[in-house]
Amino acid sequence: MRKFFGFVFGGLVGAAIGAGVALLFAPESGEELRGQIRDRADNLVGEVKVAANTRRAQLQDRLYALRHPTPASATD
Repeated sequence: MRKFFGFVFGGLVGAAIGAGVALLFAPESGEELRGQIRDRADNLVGEVKVAANTRRAQLQDRLYALRHPTPASATD
């Protein structure tokens, strides 16, 4: 488990360093690049929220089904 967390930490550090280098050598101006990053981050946050809400609804449906079994499933 410790190796896994070390791997994940190394990946995050590498991603941060890569992002920093990319920002330094980007062909767009800083303002344009920040706008693009902001737009992509907003899109990503929106997608994550939709996925989380969908999963939450699925889990709530499953929990309801477990708490209120139908007579047919009670005999299984």
